[in-house]
Amino acid sequence: MGLYVNRKGDLEYLTSPLLEQTAHCFSTRYGGVSKGILYSLNLGTHRGDRPRNVLENYRRLGAAVGFEPKHTVFTKQIHSDIVERVGASERGRGLIRPVEHGCDGLVTNEPNVALTVFSADCTPVLLYDPVCRAIGAVHAGWRGTAAAIAAKAVEKMTREFGTNPEDVCAAIGPCIGPCCFETDDDVPEAMRASFGSAAEEFIRSVGKKYYVNLKGLNALALERMGVKKIDIAQECTACQPERFWSHRRVGGERGSLAAIIMLRGESL
Repeated sequence: MGLYVNRKGDLEYLTSPLLEQTAHCFSTRYGGVSKGILYSLNLGTHRGDRPRNVLENYRRLGAAVGFEPKHTVFTKQIHSDIVERVGASERGRGLIRPVEHGCDGLVTNEPNVALTVFSADCTPVLLYDPVCRAIGAVHAGWRGTAAAIAAKAVEKMTREFGTNPEDVCAAIGPCIGPCCFETDDDVPEAMRASFGSAAEEFIRSVGKKYYVNLKGLNALALERMGVKKIDIAQECTACQPERFWSHRRVGGERGSLAAIIMLRGESL
């Protein structure tokens, strides 16, 4: 199963049929007002963009997807396996007020809290429990993937909200694919240490280099946690740098993609 492509004017974003009861999206570069190397839908606040451009980008995306910019809660990503429970009191964190501590995953069971994680080759994962009405959002770089942060977010939902992993719907968004994620042996060794021999299916050696399938490994972590419904984007960010931000292609001269999920509630 893949993701749906949604277009409203110049704006483009991806959604998963598994998460259709939520307001959610995986952004692309299309449909914003940012200029230069940040053209056009930059959603990162620390990329050198004008704050009014970033706010307008969130306004446009939120109007299409169904969230208000002031309801977003950002991660301050540190390539960890830290997952934090947040709620209405954290709304605006990152976009309107600073994020004071690092984490790479967020969970909530409160409506109108738009969990937001960022990527530019790393793997974004969105989670939804339709039974307990809880959601999660995860940023999984290769270190987070090796630490099984996506599974730890499900585990956090289980502890905090009573989630049964078998009820969880997961969507793995666009990231760098096994076609382009070339590494030295440190990345494969981290995956083998975490996943054992099962990691080999997602590692391909070419000479002294390796190509690693982060989407497949994140899906494996979720499956081991008991998640059965997983949607995986086919898109590779490094293959389409004109459509997605790719750190591998352009380094620091880039904006940020965002994966956002929110439980719908009464407008506030």
